[in-house]
Amino acid sequence: MPKRHYLIALACYLAIPAAVIAGAAVHRLIDPVMAHGHADYVRDYWLLELVRAGVLMAAAGLALLLWISTCALVLKSRQRSLRWLPLAAAGPFGFVFIAMLEDRSPAPGAYECVVLTRELMIRYESFSTGTPVATIIARQSASSDMWAAGEGLEEISALAHRLQSRGAGTDRSGPNVV
Repeated sequence: MPKRHYLIALACYLAIPAAVIAGAAVHRLIDPVMAHGHADYVRDYWLLELVRAGVLMAAAGLALLLWISTCALVLKSRQRSLRWLPLAAAGPFGFVFIAMLEDRSPAPGAYECVVLTRELMIRYESFSTGTPVATIIARQSASSDMWAAGEGLEEISALAHRLQSRGAGTDRSGPNVV
């Protein structure tokens, strides 16, 4: 599931064309000649012309606000400083650099995956050896540092095996490099 800030940033990004098109449509609907036939035609004409220009500027301002919000939300979702926000002034080219920033936040559900893997490994060991689950947990708790290191090595080994099976890290000129 994507992060909440990413989804809000996407909504802001997709709202930019809608805001610009709606502003342009309202701008076209306001016709200063509608003041024709009124007692103070000149004043009413200029007021309608000001409203018409104001609608266009408001649409441009809203589009700018949505763009800055998009960039700020992407930075927030990647847990980056807002000092990167001036790159938004460069438009799409600045956004390229913002999007290339490394995501400092952990992947959602990563910890739950590790806990689930640990639970499944305990259950498997209990099933295969006939040792009660409580005994296995007590043994692991007594030497928790060693078990943590062992589980870490198992995770690294599993990751290396997955990368190797996908073909990642293979060099055509020599042995596999992981």
